[in-house]
Amino acid sequence: MIEVRVPASSANIGPGFDALGLSLGLYNTYIFQEISRGIEINGFEEGLKEDDNLVYTSMAKTFEAIDYSPKGIRIDGNMQIPISRGLGSSAACILGGVLGANYLAGGPLSKEDVFKLAVDIEGHPDNIAPALFGGLVASIMEKNQVYYNHINISKGIKFIALIPDFTLSTEQSREILPKEISYKDGVYNVGRVALLLSALSNGRFDLLKHGLKDSLHQPYRGKLIQGFDLVSSKCEELGALGVYLSGAGPTIMAIVGDDNKNFLKEIKLYLNWLGYHWEVKELELDLVGAVCK
Repeated sequence: MIEVRVPASSANIGPGFDALGLSLGLYNTYIFQEISRGIEINGFEEGLKEDDNLVYTSMAKTFEAIDYSPKGIRIDGNMQIPISRGLGSSAACILGGVLGANYLAGGPLSKEDVFKLAVDIEGHPDNIAPALFGGLVASIMEKNQVYYNHINISKGIKFIALIPDFTLSTEQSREILPKEISYKDGVYNVGRVALLLSALSNGRFDLLKHGLKDSLHQPYRGKLIQGFDLVSSKCEELGALGVYLSGAGPTIMAIVGDDNKNFLKEIKLYLNWLGYHWEVKELELDLVGAVCK
C-alpha cells in the first residue's frame, strides 16, 4: 500500500502562457493497494469511479510502459483540488496514478521517468512540472523532449484563489483563443514574462501588477467568466500586488503581501455583495511537490 499526495498547480501566471506553473498548498491524496482481483475506486465524484477514471487510466498506462500486470487495484481518493477550475486537477490525477503504479511495481521509474511519462499522458508540462517538483517552474517541449527549470520566489507573498461555483473546460478555453497573434502581442508578452520572473525572484513585488499583464489568453478567456473584470479590479483596489487567471480558468488568483491582513475578509464580502457563491482560499506556495509515503 502507498499513499500519494499531489498539490494543486496554477499555470500560465499571466504572460507565461503554457510555460510557467507553480505549486500550491491544496492537495489530492490517493491510497493505492494491489488486491487479489478487480478494480475498486472510492472517494471520487459520481462519474469518476469507473475504469475510465483518470487516476486509474494513468496507472494502466504506467503498468503497460514498465511491463507490470497487477492482480487487481484499489484506489481511495481524498479530492481537495476542485475539478475544471484551473488548478491542475487533471495533472494531480495523472501524477497520482503514475506514482502509485510505479510504487506498486517496485519503483522501476526514476523521478525524471515519472515526469516524462506524466507529461506524455497530460500532453503538456506546465502543470505536471510544479505538481511533481514543487515551487515555480518554467517548462517547454521541443522535439518530444521536455526541459524545465526552477525559479526562486522571494518570501513575503501569498496566493488567494477565488474559485467560481462553475466549471470551465480546457477545450472551451482553448477554442476562444485566436489562431494567430501579432508581432506586437508577442513582444508584449516576452517583456512581461521577463519582468514577472525578475520581480518574483528579486522580491520587487511592486512590479507584479505590470509583469502579470498578458495579451495572449486572459483578454479572451476573461470574457467566459462572469465578473472577471469587476473582481480583478476589486482585488487591486483591496491592495493585491497582482491578479491573474489561473490556468484555463475560471479561478482568479490574487497575489497578496503577507502584511495585507484584510484582503481575505474584504474580498469575501465583495463577492457576497455581488451575489457570487465563490470559494475563497488562502494558499501558500508548495516547495516540495508530490510526496509518496
